[in-house]
Amino acid sequence: MAEASRTLLFSYGTLKQGHQNHFLMQDLIRKKDANFLGPYVTHQCHPLVIGPHGIPYLINLLGCGHRVKGELYSVSAQGLVRVDELESTSIGHYERLPIQVCEEGKDSVLVEAQGYFAHRSFGEKLWERKGKVGLAEFGDKEGKE
Repeated sequence: MAEASRTLLFSYGTLKQGHQNHFLMQDLIRKKDANFLGPYVTHQCHPLVIGPHGIPYLINLLGCGHRVKGELYSVSAQGLVRVDELESTSIGHYERLPIQVCEEGKDSVLVEAQGYFAHRSFGEKLWERKGKVGLAEFGDKEGKE
């Protein structure tokens, strides 16, 4: 039997290992709705900022910011519904958009994935409020458990 279609999902924030929402990825992996593929980095620069309540947001402005480090997962359709729900895509907190990533240290092999970006209704304004200064990685001091 062929495996159902899966989406490659780039995680750069609280879904990453060691962060507060990684419990969801662990549950999806346990239920075979996700597989961890390894550390990846965005092919192009994107702004990554910390918004209200310490929440990380990737901003959909190519060429600004840094190449952002994160993790890549292969996620089932059912798993994607659960992640979309957690990321509040239906009420405009995030929107899931295409993003090119590559495995860390292997820049020549691009992978087309999906990532969660700050919703277009506030993303660019958030970048401006942060003085157009962002991070390359959401790490220990920004919210690791």
